[in-house]
Amino acid sequence: MSSELTILALYGLWVILVILAQVLAAAGQVGLPALAGPRDDMPPLTGTAGRLDRAQKNSVVALALFAPAVLLVEARGLSSASTLLAAQLFLAARVLYVVVYVIGTPWLRTLLWVAGALATAWLYLLAI
Repeated sequence: MSSELTILALYGLWVILVILAQVLAAAGQVGLPALAGPRDDMPPLTGTAGRLDRAQKNSVVALALFAPAVLLVEARGLSSASTLLAAQLFLAARVLYVVVYVIGTPWLRTLLWVAGALATAWLYLLAI
């Protein structure tokens, strides 16, 4: 298994942790009955719970874009120092993105999002 696949697995585990943190924060804000129900009348999440909710959704989208890029690199046997660096940059940027989002630092959050997106795009370009 390539290091890029290991990084993909690590990011998948990170996303699971973010989802769990979001659920716990949401439960603390609106209660378990609201989360267990159909959520038709659930109030919007605010503060840390709201930021975790948005970070979690963005993390799932990032995973959906990153995974195919890594799988293409793996399937085509194109693993290299460059693809490993891109995957490492993606992982670091995305972990920091969630942390910075939760503490509420907007511009740094945006720069980290851009870094993760560029690393993903780099993988796709390398896989072509």
